[in-house]
This record gives sequence, structure tokens and C-alpha cells, in this order.
Amino acid sequence: MKIIFIIPFLIVVMAAQAQQRVKWPGDKKSAIILTYDDALPSQLKVAVPQLKTAKLTATFFLTSDIDSISIPQWRALSKNGVELGNHTVFHPCAGTDDNPVPSDHYTAYQIIREIEVMDRFLYAVDGRTKRTFAYPCAETTVGGKDYVDSLRKYTLVKYARAGGDSSAFVTDFVHLDPFRVPSYGLEGGETGAQLIAFVKKVQQSGGVGILMIHGVGGDYITISSQAHRELIRYLETQKKKIWMPTFQQGMNYINKQIPLHAQKQ
Repeated sequence: MKIIFIIPFLIVVMAAQAQQRVKWPGDKKSAIILTYDDALPSQLKVAVPQLKTAKLTATFFLTSDIDSISIPQWRALSKNGVELGNHTVFHPCAGTDDNPVPSDHYTAYQIIREIEVMDRFLYAVDGRTKRTFAYPCAETTVGGKDYVDSLRKYTLVKYARAGGDSSAFVTDFVHLDPFRVPSYGLEGGETGAQLIAFVKKVQQSGGVGILMIHGVGGDYITISSQAHRELIRYLETQKKKIWMPTFQQGMNYINKQIPLHAQKQ
């Protein structure tokens, strides 16, 4: 009699596990999403040309540091499939060591209002109305309080990228919170081999991995131009196996297969 009850239980477990998997476009086996933060000059100077050579797209999370010189470049990139995401106006973070604007005295309303203002700024750049968001310094709190649920209720953005380490890739899509999407936040100094090792782990998992990149060959939290080139060259060789969309494209696709908005976190 026990066997009779065990078999249906195993079927249910296997079905639940199968539902966590996403079938990637074109029979690809996994997905990698490249994201770049803070609108840094080295990204336009070094990273973008390397991406163009390999015919890869990416998401750039911008702040109001974009200016009259870089805005035409960002506008042109958006017309060629690159996603421009929201990273707030002033990039507020806890403390002031590396960030000129502290978030310690912000309220949830103030940070959301700032995201809204940056959305309007970006609309003037690329003409798009609905975009994704990345938490400054990967911090989901301001003034000591978590504002993720406030951001969720405000419906200003559909998806928000958070932080994580080299183990932060997604295989459990059923429990994925679209407002806490993890990413591999580079700390600076990573080698091409380390970046490729992350991609290979994602490939083995069949899931999606998101890289959070800052400086490339310059600026801060920097990886070398060579390390970035090695990563891009490897990805170029894996185009038949890895789907490489923008953050919004990737999340939209996942959401169609497993409705993320239905998740109660």
C-alpha cells in the first residue's frame, strides 16, 4: 500500500521540479545577461566596442551622470537593441565613502520618486516608457528600511536587479522574486578565466546568470579590458548554446513561461 502512495508523490515532486525549468529560445541550454552600472566612460570606450564586435547586446543601468557628450552615444545604442535601465538620479547608498549621496535619511517615497524622475530623464534619451531597475550598491534598503515592497506596489518598474556572488544564478524560477533578481556582482580585478568559469557554471545548471559589471579597463570596481575581452570572446563561441538577451527581454521571456507577478514573497 505504501508504494501506491509513494509513486503519486514522486510524480508530483518531479512535475514541480520540471516547472522550475525554462525552455530557452532556439533550443539554447541556458541564458547569460550582461549588465553594466553607473554610465561609466570606460563602458562606452572599451566595453561597447567589444560587444559590437561580437554582436552581443547588454543592459546599461544609467544615472544622471550621463551628459551632453554621452547622451547621443546612449541614444544611438538604444536604437541598436541595447537596453537603458534605471539606476536612480543620484545613486544614493549607505555611507558616503564611495558615493556622494548617502541614503541614510531617504524614505521609501523619496527613493521611488527619484526612480520616477530618472525614468522621465531616460524617456528623453530613448523614448521608452517601461524599463527595469537596478538597486544602487545592490542595496534594497534606504534609511535602514527595505523598500522592495513599496517599489513593487508602486508598479513603476516590472523587474529589479539585486546583487550576489558567483553562485548567484537562477535555476528555481517558481520562487524567483522579479524585484530581487540576483546577479554576480563583480568586485573588481576578476580575470577572464573567473568570468568564464561563472558562465560555465550557469551552462551546467541550465539556468540564467546575470553579471553586474562596472569599470572595464578604467573607472572603478574595474576588470581589465583583457578580462572583458576574454569573456566576450567565449560568449561569442557559445551563441548556439547560450541565449544572451537584455535584462528586460530575459525577464519578460521567463515571466511568460512562469508568471512571476503571481509570486507572493
